[in-house]
Amino acid sequence: MSHTARDLAELLAGAEHAIVLTGAGVSTESGIPDFRSAGGLWEEYDPMEVASMATFMSNPERFWRFHRPRIDMLGSVEPNAAHHAIAELQRMGVVHELITQNIDRLHARAGSEGAIEVHGSLSHGRCLRCEHRVTLEELCALADAADDGVPRCEKCGFQLKSGVIMFGEPMPEAEINAAYLAADRADVVLVVGSSLQVAPVSGLPGLVIGRGGQLAILTESETPWDDRCSIRLHGRAGAVLTETVSFLQDGSSRD
Repeated sequence: MSHTARDLAELLAGAEHAIVLTGAGVSTESGIPDFRSAGGLWEEYDPMEVASMATFMSNPERFWRFHRPRIDMLGSVEPNAAHHAIAELQRMGVVHELITQNIDRLHARAGSEGAIEVHGSLSHGRCLRCEHRVTLEELCALADAADDGVPRCEKCGFQLKSGVIMFGEPMPEAEINAAYLAADRADVVLVVGSSLQVAPVSGLPGLVIGRGGQLAILTESETPWDDRCSIRLHGRAGAVLTETVSFLQDGSSRD
């Protein structure tokens, strides 16, 4: 069955506690490539070679050669219509919590508050030895000043990493717990732009469904949860979510 933005608006309008989970696909309209779809970043690069804690520890020069230009790229992009629509759904009180797998901070720049960033973010850098924290601007300045391109802690000299969670690094316990608490409260979860292939976030829809809630999915690619969702939408997230907001604002979701 083909669903529409009106169907999604009706589902959200009838929810008591709707949450949104976003993945890399929500930011592709901002010009950021996703990871796992055809042509995604991990088709070109092996994540274990460029985005793992093992590489960070054993070959920080290679690690930072990959990451430094991507930090610049993320700083040059802007939130897209999907980010703005999700922020508006929050302001309207339709969406109660936002969980994101993205590290680009575009939700915050679009006006969303309190996003649960389960994979960390680019808001800061830190030293894994002494826990000294620096701003993203300080992190980049230290990298640019270093002969080998590796930013190092000014307190203890150990290499710094960004706040992004890498492969092989423990997930942030507080954020994961917050995400599971949000799912436990939800009667509707809307997934936007996530392949739902990365644990433990991939299990969140099951928590909502298991409590009798409903799942809506808006992605270009297939997900493991497609056969269990109430609403399945394809297409550009910005257009679909903007239309969904319009239906909710004028009340036509109930017509």
